[in-house]
Amino acid sequence: MGQRVLVLGGYGLIGAEICEALDQAGHKVIVAGRNAQAAARRLPGLAFHHIDMARRLTAEAWQADLQGIDVVVNCAGALQDGGRDHLEALHHHALAALAEAAKERDSLVIQISAIGAHLDSEILFLSSKARGDAALLGSGARAVVLRPGLVLARGAYGGTGLIRMLAALPLLQASALPEAKMQTVGAVDVAQAVCRTVAGQVPLGRSYDLVEDTPHALPEIIRAHRAALGFAPARIELSAPNWGLGTSTWMADQLGRLGWRSPLRRTATEVLRQNIVGDPGPWKRVGKPVQSMEKTLQELHLGPEHRLQARMFLMMPICVAVLALFWLFSGGIGLISLDQAASQLTAQGWSSGLARASVVFWSLVDIGLAAALLFRPWARRACLGMAVVCLIYLSLGTLVTPALWLDPLGPLAKILPALMLSLITWALLEER
Repeated sequence: MGQRVLVLGGYGLIGAEICEALDQAGHKVIVAGRNAQAAARRLPGLAFHHIDMARRLTAEAWQADLQGIDVVVNCAGALQDGGRDHLEALHHHALAALAEAAKERDSLVIQISAIGAHLDSEILFLSSKARGDAALLGSGARAVVLRPGLVLARGAYGGTGLIRMLAALPLLQASALPEAKMQTVGAVDVAQAVCRTVAGQVPLGRSYDLVEDTPHALPEIIRAHRAALGFAPARIELSAPNWGLGTSTWMADQLGRLGWRSPLRRTATEVLRQNIVGDPGPWKRVGKPVQSMEKTLQELHLGPEHRLQARMFLMMPICVAVLALFWLFSGGIGLISLDQAASQLTAQGWSSGLARASVVFWSLVDIGLAAALLFRPWARRACLGMAVVCLIYLSLGTLVTPALWLDPLGPLAKILPALMLSLITWALLEER
């Protein structure tokens, strides 16, 4: 008989795989999280329940959410503090409160944690995860903690997205920290581990590492992904020096302040430095062993759409940077060359004051759009704004200065590729 399962963070990379597996096993699955649109897009056939774990810090706050729920699977998490994410609240306090509420209702809690989560870790991501795990297992609630390694799935996000992006580099394979080791696990294996736990086939009250037997270096993982995606082997392999990685990490952290969740942020590189490895033994004794990386990639059946996605991972930051610079320079040049730009309008009969005011206004619009594009929550709307402004420029230019269509430098014709790049970037920036 199926059970009612609440999956927190159920529309993420791991959560979606778990939701689909539980649904296929005959359980009633409720997807929970902060974004109803993302859930409906990823799992259109499943019910959604809005939960912001940052606001669920007491057992009482969880009571209404757990009504009629037999099992809670927690896939929610964040890499580091910033914006809406507060690791101690999300990984520790909310989970401790959930455990207390689940104990009162005798609900099973399955926590998807992380390899390397230890109380004495200097990395807040891992130590906060460990405190949450300890609170759950020490609460007296029926609970299991599953700690997956590097998760491989048909979709990609974060670290796996970065690996596919690096695999898509033509001719060149770039990597860093070649001495760091990682053990992988397929998202399907994680989902099956959850299904086995829900079915009562896994001893409760302890944690299990979900990892393959053999650890791999990052260059080896990238090479395996190049082959699985159908890209030609790299002719040149380069490893970024420590100062280069440090610079990239610093830049990623600064972009994180603007809402960009780059997999190159400080926490990700710190976790990688200490290795993503675990002990596969305990899980082997109670469940089906985790497949090797090679077997996992083979069974993912990555095709042309995944090759295209990998290339788009590579192109997206370039598109954003080019667009931002284009609109910044466009507005800046208008202000710097105000008299020359205004002369185009005064030649058509505009007054000097109106012409100068128009140039200043639209130059500031250009600069404002460039700034908005760099702020992740506004980026997609900025792209649409750029497209609208391009259409306005084309329309007004055609009406007011039609001779510019015949200008050898093509100032109006060049708006067309800017329009298309804005729309392409808008599509690339869609949330997962």
